[in-house]
Amino acid sequence: MEKLRFTITKESQSKRLDVVLSEQEGLFSRSQVQKAIKDKRVKVNQIIQKASYRVNSGDVIEIDVPDPVPLQTQPENIPIEILFEDSFIIVVNKPAGMVVHPACGNYSGTLVNALLYHCTTLSGIGGVLRPGIVHRLDKGTSGILVVAKNDPAHLNLSGQFKEHTITRRYKALVFGTTAERHGTIKTAIGRDRIHRQKMTTSPRKGREAITHWEVLEEYYNTSLLSVTLETGRTHQVRVHLASIGLPIVGDYVYGSAKRTRAVSIKQVLDVLKGIKRPLLHAGYLEFTHPSTKSPMAFEVPLPDDFAGVLRILQN
Repeated sequence: MEKLRFTITKESQSKRLDVVLSEQEGLFSRSQVQKAIKDKRVKVNQIIQKASYRVNSGDVIEIDVPDPVPLQTQPENIPIEILFEDSFIIVVNKPAGMVVHPACGNYSGTLVNALLYHCTTLSGIGGVLRPGIVHRLDKGTSGILVVAKNDPAHLNLSGQFKEHTITRRYKALVFGTTAERHGTIKTAIGRDRIHRQKMTTSPRKGREAITHWEVLEEYYNTSLLSVTLETGRTHQVRVHLASIGLPIVGDYVYGSAKRTRAVSIKQVLDVLKGIKRPLLHAGYLEFTHPSTKSPMAFEVPLPDDFAGVLRILQN
């Protein structure tokens, strides 16, 4: 059994223990937190505490992580584009349409299935369904992901995400234009009270989310944006851009369907109707190597479907 240890900072002062653990981005799912506390595998200053315990700055949290159970997720010979790999991490360019890890309705054909075929070791912190997964991209989003091959690397990368020292930059094609050339969106994001698969900027309970955006190009009733994440909440880019009236083209969950139907130029309308996924691409990722501490930066071009739409709009 491995023991993970971290110290509470001032920003987490007075929060519940279970909330603090859940906020360790890429480290624990809510169910893992609940089970760890119930099984008395969580200690604060070497004392077992309940989920309701209010943490203090300087508290030392220790979590006993059980040895991973045998993987039930099967390796699959699925080609993946590897940008970098060593004994600590693997950096990949995920195509649009690929789910990152197995979940309800998607138990095969995922990035995890492909990774298990490619390499024999991934970190066990994410459990049997999410080994090595430190952060995620939505199924329809293309772009760069870093995956941890062992638990120390996973813990280090999770800390970088939590401290917002990792740079994640996206390109998004959105409906609408704006007089402002750049801006910052800062809201809470949480589950929609009615549609539980959706996120909203006006939840009963939510977590702070910060997104910076900049206009790169403007086309017919559409704009190409560069988007930089300061936080990493579920559907953050999609929800935030929709909240300021700039829904991502092809994102029918968050409101681009009506904007598509309103397009009057037939050639453009035909192209936009054919888009089956949000035109969102995670093209740039910068972080510190968890072992060597060297700065690492990766950039990949737009995939063919995204680039093809831009060519038509430019004409």
